[in-house]
Amino acid sequence: MRYWMIPALAALMLSAPVATAERIFIAGDSTAANYGADRYPQMGWGMALACNLDGSVAVENRAMGGRSTKSFIAEGRFDAIAKDIAAGDTLLIQFGHNDANQAKEERYTPLPDFRVNLLRFISMAREKGAQAVLLTPVARRSFKEDGSINDSFGSYAEVTRAVARETATPLIDLGYDSRVYVHGLGPEPAKAYFLHYSKEQAQAAGYTRWPDGIADDTHFSEMGARAMASLVAGRLKELNLPVSAHVTPRPAANPPTLGGPTCP
Repeated sequence: MRYWMIPALAALMLSAPVATAERIFIAGDSTAANYGADRYPQMGWGMALACNLDGSVAVENRAMGGRSTKSFIAEGRFDAIAKDIAAGDTLLIQFGHNDANQAKEERYTPLPDFRVNLLRFISMAREKGAQAVLLTPVARRSFKEDGSINDSFGSYAEVTRAVARETATPLIDLGYDSRVYVHGLGPEPAKAYFLHYSKEQAQAAGYTRWPDGIADDTHFSEMGARAMASLVAGRLKELNLPVSAHVTPRPAANPPTLGGPTCP
């Protein structure tokens, strides 16, 4: 079936019944994606989400760096999830960072198209008997001169919120929650949650990937990934979905043990 051919709201409101929680699929970009040991300490929040779940729910993290809704669909990643997802599963959908990138045609998704693509994700999940959950795009470490934090992807977040309202799809406003969290940290302390290492720090830590250091305000360190995963888990718990019973959010601040994608 061609999901984009379905009349949007009519199909979306005819949601299939959802069974007990089984797996959590993540469709998204680099901020949620998995990374290998050679990329440490870079982590996406999807890598740490399992640390907030009991052992009965597995995480199928299909997020991929550099992907927008447009390129995620074009590359067949949407179809791969549609093939694998089943009744009782949960689909977390977080896009916006790359959809907003007008410099890269293969990624850029105008707002009307972004809306259509989100509807397509929701429709597919509901046809499969899975539970779709929309997430607004996670914040960057982007502070204004007055110390407040920029809403880097506000227009895409607004479309996500509107689609959630129109289709009665649960929403995790991760954009808002993460901005509040990062703002609370402050500009300098927040660097520890993103990829900010001087040349000396990178060399001392053995981060050979960045021999001259790195200043990246978009991608998370392990501490940042664990913090964002805790924010997602806290909201997922509050949604009272079938999967919520299997969620135990860990504190977002200062994880007690660091050292890779295993749970401390």
